[in-house]
Amino acid sequence: MMDILSGNGAAPAADLIKDSTEAAFMADVVEASKEVPIIVDFWAPWCGPCKTLGPQLEEAVKAAGGAVKMVKVNVDEAQMLAGQLQIQSIPTVYAFFQGQPVDGFQGALPASEIKAFIDRVIEAAGGESPGGQLDEAVAAAEEMLAEGAAVDAAQTFAAILGEDPNHAAAYGGLVRAHIVAGDLDQAEAVLNGAPAEISHAPELEAAHAQLELARQAADAGPVAELQAAVEADPNNHQARFDLAKALHAQGDVEQAVDQLLELFRRDRDWNDGAAKTQLFTVFEALKPNDPIVLNGRRKLSSMIFA
Repeated sequence: MMDILSGNGAAPAADLIKDSTEAAFMADVVEASKEVPIIVDFWAPWCGPCKTLGPQLEEAVKAAGGAVKMVKVNVDEAQMLAGQLQIQSIPTVYAFFQGQPVDGFQGALPASEIKAFIDRVIEAAGGESPGGQLDEAVAAAEEMLAEGAAVDAAQTFAAILGEDPNHAAAYGGLVRAHIVAGDLDQAEAVLNGAPAEISHAPELEAAHAQLELARQAADAGPVAELQAAVEADPNNHQARFDLAKALHAQGDVEQAVDQLLELFRRDRDWNDGAAKTQLFTVFEALKPNDPIVLNGRRKLSSMIFA
């Protein structure tokens, strides 16, 4: 699993990508595909989309770390072969495995779909795609984080991002590792530096909510005093709101949600709807299927639509 993070065993790019000809096709593709899947890019110098697709394919093949190889065939110099394979437009891409075409597509595709194609070919050939390996690494880092090893988790999340800078789960994990370590400024810096493509991913939205709650926890008042203030005056909305933040800071999330729901029941418009806003922040910081989220959202909805 960790080879993809350390780069050990990765094949040099020169061994992964090569140009081929009509005469060499049997050796370079059909025979070679009996050992590893071969991605064949049929292109021509005059083809505009080919100039976009080709480099993207090469990057995706390199990222696969030797699980697939790529062969480029100029159809202008291989017209008989193009006819045999019924290639009617370019770019056309075929994946060969065990001497046979197993998948393919025509036209330029976005990078995400190219990666999905490569992963699909690898998995069809019985291999493990880099995406799968990275997901395993994320799971391992999450386990480290759950055990309190924030520094080790952060290093693993960072290594995953070195392989895939747009891995939203790893990005969110890195932010949370810094939060657990108490370095909230670094967590915010990492969050602000997230690529635009994943800036609104659920994993980053959750990390943002957790960072906001962690900053609130630093200023949270003593639970006992706030509890006494609420008991003395149940309509002291500020004290109830502060009590909810203090309860969350000490890990009593369910009680914090209950206090916010009670505040919303008493005065939903207080402080520009602060109770509802805070509830959504708490919900975002948790997993969507967490019982606290499910029960809290149900209770909130019943009050909103009552």
